[in-house]
Amino acid sequence: MRELELYVHIPFCMKKCAYCDFLSAPADEKEQFAYMEGLLREIAFYGKRFTDTVISTVYIGGGTPSWLQEDYIASLMQEIYRAFAVADNAEITIECNPGTLTKRKLEVYKENGINRLSIGLQSAHDDELKLLGRVHTYGQFLRSYELARECGFSNINIDLINCLPEQTVERAYQSLIKVIQLRPEHISAYSLIIEPGTPFYHKYKFDVVKLEAGMPPEELPSEDTVYQIGKMTQDVLTQNGYMRYEVSNYAKNGFACRHNIGYWQRKEYLGVGLGAASLLEEVRYSNVRELELYIEASHDCTRLREEAGALSRNAQIEEYMFLGLRMTDGIEKNAFFHTFGFTVGQIYGEVIQYLQEEELICDTPTRLFLTDKGIDLSNFALAQFLM
Repeated sequence: MRELELYVHIPFCMKKCAYCDFLSAPADEKEQFAYMEGLLREIAFYGKRFTDTVISTVYIGGGTPSWLQEDYIASLMQEIYRAFAVADNAEITIECNPGTLTKRKLEVYKENGINRLSIGLQSAHDDELKLLGRVHTYGQFLRSYELARECGFSNINIDLINCLPEQTVERAYQSLIKVIQLRPEHISAYSLIIEPGTPFYHKYKFDVVKLEAGMPPEELPSEDTVYQIGKMTQDVLTQNGYMRYEVSNYAKNGFACRHNIGYWQRKEYLGVGLGAASLLEEVRYSNVRELELYIEASHDCTRLREEAGALSRNAQIEEYMFLGLRMTDGIEKNAFFHTFGFTVGQIYGEVIQYLQEEELICDTPTRLFLTDKGIDLSNFALAQFLM
């Protein structure tokens, strides 16, 4: 049967964080109820159209899915199982924020097939959490993590954000060590990106301009500090048994996130919910992004899609390289040839030679992957594969 990944978007949160540019916002109970009803209709709609499909992974993201009452998540999972054939070994993840989890919620997640948690800690320092606009403390995170273990969850990811304003290498190290001591199966360690339109951009836009111009910033970490934090993160996690399998993601053996690997390997996925994106038969789709419009359109799900565009051959090749090289295993040359009918060298020979001379890429008879230096300079290295 055809394999498909399923992404479910829950666009609600208690409060918008200062750095967040995701499609999410607070909502009252009436809006949550109407949205979830619409989401169930959309899932049922696609279930009738993908009868020859097995769902290999489910990822419930947001927003803050764990902010919702547990009955909503139970209904969601029951509809997924009713609409689709879900693989027996499916990886099913829900994103959670500390302070929103209860024992009952976690029990309901477990009872309804959810077997992986992704908990958004971001920092182990309360002053940094306050700066980020998070609504929880480190103490609340610890209680949420303890509850998850008590309820039997054995596959947990913890999110961290590094390179915060005025953050030192030592402060980033302290957060990392506290997380490692908890021994989660997976750690995602992202560098802060200041996105236009966020409160952080308004607050730090002059520093952003200075960094782009090669000038030293006042509050954001310098390029040297960002590099030092990145190397420290890699070294400490590797020394503690976490394998780096993607630019920002580390896991113990056997616990790499299958759903996200599917994105990077360009597997087909269906996105349901407000603004959700899909990749089906080399066509990218995205749903409407206005809540009222989504709820209205869910009564006739053929009206849900706002954009659809077939990817050109060049765009498919660019994505294959740009996404595949984010993973430390990189690109398998035979797979590239069987996908596109050309060797990677025929298309990117000069680019590969240049990146080799700069010691950013390793070219073996079977694989192409970024070096450690290439990962450190991944934005530059990956940009070379844009046609």
